Amino acid sequence: MIETENLKIYVASQNEMENFIELQTNEVLKAAYTEMLTGCIENPEQWEWYAIWMIELKDGTHIGELCFKGLDSNGVVEIGYGIMEQYQEHGYATEAVKAISAWAFQEPKVTAIEAEIEDKNIASKKVLEKCGFVFTGKNGKEGPRYKLTR
Repeated sequence: MIETENLKIYVASQNEMENFIELQTNEVLKAAYTEMLTGCIENPEQWEWYAIWMIELKDGTHIGELCFKGLDSNGVVEIGYGIMEQYQEHGYATEAVKAISAWAFQEPKVTAIEAEIEDKNIASKKVLEKCGFVFTGKNGKEGPRYKLTR
């Protein structure tokens, strides 16, 4: 578990992930979370790099999730994150991304962390910039790609 000033961030177990997926009403998110669970099951030794990470306030209130999308052979991991609408604009995403980035860089194999955001998601762009990510000059399927290196 990672604890910050305001947050608790932890890796979900298989049971927690299955329950979380079952409760999803957004089919795109349900598919993405199912893909993460499959990655965990296929790569149990790299569970953290595929799992859903739960983001909670210190009082246990669930406010969002984040994830890695595996650790590639070059030591690059991609992150994704989301904070529930009613908890946005409080700095929680920035706090979570900073904390998870510091955690990831404790792993000697990790050389860089990347993130891809939708063009119109200005808030997420600001989060990444506050956390030290820089635009790579490349676009992915979802939009611009940002990178943080050691």
